[in-house]
Amino acid sequence: MTAEQFHAIGIQSYDKEPVPKAFTYTPQQQRPYDVDIEIEACGICGSDMHAIKGNWGKHYLPLAVGHEIIGKVVKVGSAVQRFKLGDRVGVGAQCDSCGSCHRCDHHKPNNCRKQVGTYQGVYPETGVTTQGGYADYVRVNEKFAFKIPDNLESNIAAPLLCGGITGFKPLLTAGVKKGTRVGVVGIGGIGHMTILFAKAMGAEVTAISRNDSKKAIAEKLGVDHYISTSEEGYAEKYADSLDVIVNTGNSFSENGVSGVASLMDAGGQFIFITAPPVTEKIELAPFFLLMNSYSIAGSVIGSPSEIEYMLQFAADHQIKPWVETIDINEENVKTAWERMEKGDVKFRFVLTGYDKYFKKD
Repeated sequence: MTAEQFHAIGIQSYDKEPVPKAFTYTPQQQRPYDVDIEIEACGICGSDMHAIKGNWGKHYLPLAVGHEIIGKVVKVGSAVQRFKLGDRVGVGAQCDSCGSCHRCDHHKPNNCRKQVGTYQGVYPETGVTTQGGYADYVRVNEKFAFKIPDNLESNIAAPLLCGGITGFKPLLTAGVKKGTRVGVVGIGGIGHMTILFAKAMGAEVTAISRNDSKKAIAEKLGVDHYISTSEEGYAEKYADSLDVIVNTGNSFSENGVSGVASLMDAGGQFIFITAPPVTEKIELAPFFLLMNSYSIAGSVIGSPSEIEYMLQFAADHQIKPWVETIDINEENVKTAWERMEKGDVKFRFVLTGYDKYFKKD
């Protein structure tokens, strides 16, 4: 049984260069359908960087981020049915939803208007705030914890809980199958996982980046084609070459959405999956969409059933994100954040060594 004080590493001010520090917090009181998870690994997501810099607003402090969590169940509420003590589970970007609205009733709790984020979230009934996976434990609604297939290592499975499902979901939505021509903009944490999933679905995959610096990496990931948007006349040269584009980049103005989208055949779907700073805008001429019958859409994580399907798909097809493990402690978290800012990781940090740092009894 876990203590009611959880221990975490997070920020205590929204400084220009965030400094991770240890703190303790009191979690939401356990409800009958909640599970407590002792954390053993957590991926460092791009969302973490946005949150600690206040790009999505400066919310409460202290704040521990991390929503690519793997651990074992150590406490179950009286109404929990899906898990038993000792089960290895994962938690992604969502830890709760209202459970009773139209969206929840129609298998879309990831779009619930009262959803609660695993961190930077607030339980509407109590006002209690959430803390993420840079901690010894996390407490979540059992609906948002997922059994990890036995043949997925924890450090490999962790990035799938946010980055993996975020890239996988738009491929499902677009009906990607063998022969679908898929473009992936951005070859980073989410982008490389999207490429791996698209290839496993049988798609013809094109990596799209600002220059040729990641061409060799993209080829190693198995892409069929590579487009550099710095190449003069690229939009005309590769026009009508794609059916679907998954955009993993954060800057919509810089990337020039219309230029990249024009690579699509008529009826193409351009789906963006990252949450940029709140100041970002998409500006497109209506006639550009009209005359090409284009669809521009956003996609956020996935429903519990989609996450479960994604995890099994990854296990069956041996999808292995590229990870670099690093033991959790204040100094290492700071180093990882600094390297993330420089793009100095291929492609996902995963925090490990939780027992060593938190000194559990």
